Amino acid sequence: MDRRIKLLAAVLVACFGLLFLQLNNLQVRQASALRSSPYAPREPGNSDPFTQPRGDILSADGVVLAYSTPTKDGYGELRRYPEGPLFADITGRYDVVDSAATGLEAYYDRYLRPHPSPSGSLSQLLTEHVGTDSIILTVSSTLQHVAEQALAPYPQGAVVAIDPRTGAILALYGKPTYDPNRFASHDPKAVHRYYESLNPTSGTSPLIDFPVAQTIAPGSTFKVVTTSALFDHARRYLTQVFPQQSALSLPETNLQLHNYAGEVCGGDLAEVLAVSCDTAYARLGLEIGAENLAREAQAFGFNQVPPIDLPAGEVAPSYFPPASSFAQNLPGVAYSAIGQENVRETALEDALVVAAIGDGGVIMAPHLLSKVIDDQGHVVASYHPHPWRRATSAATADAVRRLMLGVTAPGGTAAGVFPPGLAVAAKTGTAETGSYGCSSTWLVATAPAGAGETPRVAVAAVVPSTAGIGCSETGAQVAGPIVAKVLTAALALP
Repeated sequence: MDRRIKLLAAVLVACFGLLFLQLNNLQVRQASALRSSPYAPREPGNSDPFTQPRGDILSADGVVLAYSTPTKDGYGELRRYPEGPLFADITGRYDVVDSAATGLEAYYDRYLRPHPSPSGSLSQLLTEHVGTDSIILTVSSTLQHVAEQALAPYPQGAVVAIDPRTGAILALYGKPTYDPNRFASHDPKAVHRYYESLNPTSGTSPLIDFPVAQTIAPGSTFKVVTTSALFDHARRYLTQVFPQQSALSLPETNLQLHNYAGEVCGGDLAEVLAVSCDTAYARLGLEIGAENLAREAQAFGFNQVPPIDLPAGEVAPSYFPPASSFAQNLPGVAYSAIGQENVRETALEDALVVAAIGDGGVIMAPHLLSKVIDDQGHVVASYHPHPWRRATSAATADAVRRLMLGVTAPGGTAAGVFPPGLAVAAKTGTAETGSYGCSSTWLVATAPAGAGETPRVAVAAVVPSTAGIGCSETGAQVAGPIVAKVLTAALALP
């Protein structure tokens, strides 16, 4: 018996000795060869992510917007964007040649790149599973195509549609745009040629995310904020009746502020908002005062970057001048109250303004993500809607919404823009500060907005002044049809 025990002990010692030698062989002598083996599993944190597979990006209605396919050219994976430029403002680009990413490709990179997945079974507890997740968006491919077609006649412009109840972005499209497939190419010279062709240092490059980063004078759509400021800070002026006039003499100058096209307008608040009377609103701005206007603009999100899930630096804040800047410039207060002077706004911010009116004064945080699913089809994360800020009281939002219904009623500046029978609260804008001596045209709207109805969609569209476009068009004529098409299509979504 003792001899057998000694023999067994010798065998075990020999086995441990062989195991020790093999561990040293693998960890020391063959380590370099094993690390470089194509069959070796890659640790995501220790490998080049631009040679690794990535998860898909899908629209709310299941259309694949980005995916990866293996290659044998040394780059490992080729990123593809089946919808081309249509979603470039959202997906961004994944540039393997220059190791750069933008848009959702950058913001949600931690999900899209290979990473250890949570264990969902006993076998996964014993062997670490490395995989990629896919992200599902709130944006509808169907609605995005409607936005693209609505903007087709114009070389520049942007449209944003939001669910005011949740902040979910339903459509976000801008022009000019670019093809992210051209950046995903593995041909360095072709990638660099394409990059230079987009005039990357110009202020109008397609690489600028127009809907969220291009700021333009909002014109009379800013009267939504001015009207809210009247209710919130200067209620004593609510019942005044404005004189019928075509021009307003500006304080401290011998200059006059004229109505659009020299029209004569006046009346009570409902009348002057419906026809977008500049002289009345310039007077209101002076009565409300620079401090209160600036405070209201701040409450609606001006001078802050909206918390949309896109990388820092790709989203611009809208701008309203500080109250101190008007100390020696009362005419500037009058012009700022009608969205001109130095006021600048993105299409996203204007959509958030009208969304606040549609949602009882609350601006929900805008977001593009719906949920994240792993490569086994399990939901690993979901977006939870939450407020960004309270822009105004529910009472003010309700009052302003009722006034905005007059804009789409007979006699209003947006009369006939929307389908009959649909109650739409809207505001037109024609900012006469654009280039080429023309105007930038805007329209914002939320619907359904009748008594007892809960708005489900808020839309903003802008077409900036551009060479080759006529100078006599208004917000209702240019931006109106864009908003009408997107809004009605959004309301028809399942």
